[in-house]
Amino acid sequence: MKHRIASMPGDGIGPEIVAVTREVIDRTGDKHGFSMDWVDFPNGADHYLKTGETLTEGDIERLAGCEAILLGALGDPRVKPGILEKGVLLNLRFALDQYINLRPVKFFPGVEVPISTKGRENLSMYFVRENTEDFYVGLGNRFKGRDNRAKIHLKRKNYKMEFDIGVNVEGEEESAYQIGVITRGGARRVIKYAFELAVRKGKDKVTCVDKANVITEMYGLWRDVFNEVAAGYPKIQTDFAFVDAVAMTMVKNPERYSVLVTPNLFGDILTDLGAGIQGSLGLSPGGNINPEGVSMFEPIHGSAPKYAGKGIANPVATILAGQMMLENIGETKAAQDLESAVYSVLVERKVRTPDLGGTAKTRDIAKAVADKL
Repeated sequence: MKHRIASMPGDGIGPEIVAVTREVIDRTGDKHGFSMDWVDFPNGADHYLKTGETLTEGDIERLAGCEAILLGALGDPRVKPGILEKGVLLNLRFALDQYINLRPVKFFPGVEVPISTKGRENLSMYFVRENTEDFYVGLGNRFKGRDNRAKIHLKRKNYKMEFDIGVNVEGEEESAYQIGVITRGGARRVIKYAFELAVRKGKDKVTCVDKANVITEMYGLWRDVFNEVAAGYPKIQTDFAFVDAVAMTMVKNPERYSVLVTPNLFGDILTDLGAGIQGSLGLSPGGNINPEGVSMFEPIHGSAPKYAGKGIANPVATILAGQMMLENIGETKAAQDLESAVYSVLVERKVRTPDLGGTAKTRDIAKAVADKL
């Protein structure tokens, strides 16, 4: 079988980690009887500086024709922050309706972490982060003056909203606003996915994360929908936690959590904390999931431009993103095999990049994983 997969290396260390990950996935395919038809997409800083384009409608149509997308990283000091991230990453999430951001947090054997692992050796948490609403919908403005009126139109695949906002500010200070949006339908599909994930992974509890004590309207709706969905899964325990309390508990008692479902912004923050307690951003993969369409897989770390070209970036997060991708396209046995190979390399402690206290190169880690296969 041949799988048509989009490859978008992006910026900084992205091209290096994607290149070796593709080699590892190809090796996995050789062992398990499938191959990859890689389709290259240059979208990133160099492409933007050359053409002025981030992501065109034609690009989106071609990406929609692939089974999945493997993304490296986006961000470059030559480009103003937000242009590439919004123009490519967020644009893809919205255009392909990748409404789930799935980020596992695990303690890897053989990796030193900043908190005690005693009794937590098999810790495994899954963050199910809403991916297309909340404060990331792009509704906002900066202005200066006494009066500013703006009509804002928000269109998504499943709904359209219009806001006519009047702002009256005394004085000449610059002001800004950013509006978050949560819809009942958007919350329901994400929360339902979290419960279904708990069933598939054999987890017995789902935690609802929010800040409903302060942001009462948006996150009050979020809680209401959680309760409605939870009623359909009577065998799964539930609890509620404010985002700040979750951050504290992740450091003190992370074993309390199994599956956490979060609005967009809080999930973005907490999963970086999760990467910290598991030892390195270089170990943390993520998936932007459309269960009915095209999903995109990436490491959760950034482009790290100061390390670009040095060949020392840890590719494990990208390899594990590829492992998630294999599972998503139905190559379950291959995904399990690849994950076991990564674990074996980590537990041996022989090959380590600088973020894990070693001197190995990017390609050394990839070769060690491929050899384990």
